[in-house]
Amino acid sequence: MFWEIFVPIVLTIVGILLSGLRIANEYERAVVFTLGRLRGLKGPGLYWLIPLGIQTQRKVDLRTNTVDVERQETITKDSVTIKVNAVLWFKIMDPVKSVVEVANYYAATYQIALTSMRNIIGQHDLDEILRERDQISKILQDVVDKATDPWGIKVEMVEMKDVELPEGMQRAMAQEAQAVREKRARLIKADAEFEASKKLTEASALMAANPMSLELRRMQMITEVGAEQNTTTIVMMPSEFVTLAESMANMFKAKAAAPTQPAAD
Repeated sequence: MFWEIFVPIVLTIVGILLSGLRIANEYERAVVFTLGRLRGLKGPGLYWLIPLGIQTQRKVDLRTNTVDVERQETITKDSVTIKVNAVLWFKIMDPVKSVVEVANYYAATYQIALTSMRNIIGQHDLDEILRERDQISKILQDVVDKATDPWGIKVEMVEMKDVELPEGMQRAMAQEAQAVREKRARLIKADAEFEASKKLTEASALMAANPMSLELRRMQMITEVGAEQNTTTIVMMPSEFVTLAESMANMFKAKAAAPTQPAAD
């Protein structure tokens, strides 16, 4: 009769004690409360809690969490409407604070990242956002990290994924880029022509000092034209012949224009 009563009691007590056993993985910590009062951390590995609801726990994952900040329509400092999205990586450094200081650390971190991104974008011009994206991401990381520090959360990195511009702004930027490329091409062409003119000036000075070089150049040009298998070959006359012909023409014109003397009686 005694054993019929004692054995069930012992088994019940053993079952209750065993029900208090818990296991936390290497990347987990359990924040333990005793009758609602904070008692500290448990884990990793096997640990025991007072059963029957006397002690309760909240497990916290210590691994890095990834938050995809959804695309937000934001107005820049120069009044351009853009859509920006980002990715946030954060890690819990103090499990107790992440449970006690904030109701839902994941949602709170997400909302802070969302509002901070919109505020920071509004403080920069469009050109700064497109050109200095890494610096703006760093500023956003510092702001979110400072806001979540009281919750025991460390923001490891923030990256802006994409910046979507209005269609009209895309066309305007494309036209601006085209104009810049055309300007650069014209400057390069002008520099090339300037350099060529300098070389031609130097070459003309050398040829003027040595007339035979000009004749050799003419002969080389005739050879180059003949090598092209053209049906027409142009033979260039020396410049002295042209000068002589021009002088003779001027002399004949002067004689023709001179008044005739009347015959003497």
